[in-house]
Amino acid sequence: MTETAPKRVLAIDYGRRRMGLALSDELGCTAQPLAILVRRNRSSDLRRLRDLCRERKVSQVVVGYPVHMSGEAGAMAEEAARFAARLERELGIPVDLQDERLTSWEAKQMAWEAKAKRGPLDDVAAAIVLREYLERQCGGPSARAKKD
Repeated sequence: MTETAPKRVLAIDYGRRRMGLALSDELGCTAQPLAILVRRNRSSDLRRLRDLCRERKVSQVVVGYPVHMSGEAGAMAEEAARFAARLERELGIPVDLQDERLTSWEAKQMAWEAKAKRGPLDDVAAAIVLREYLERQCGGPSARAKKD
């Protein structure tokens, strides 16, 4: 019997000053906020992400794709797509884009409902991006609801 390798997925909520990071469990089922990476410069940021991926045995990366509500890709979406392509070349592992419309709003709502007083919520937004990506890979929340 062959054991399957762990499939950890790292999600990145890309920003010019900070990147929110979230990590899945080894089965690729759950998403947890991991950290907020304060940007330094391109080579340092890539090195830190490469080290993190090695340490955590990440086999897939998802970068939030910030399209407008209309679905159009603006300047920030294009920047995130270029970052994702560069990351895939540098890390040598697959990198996907995931629509992140309303994730920052949802992260703020979750913090408000939990009465959490904290700073930036980039890591929570990354966890929401990751949750949505994992649900899409597994057939979405409606597929789970049918099992209940």
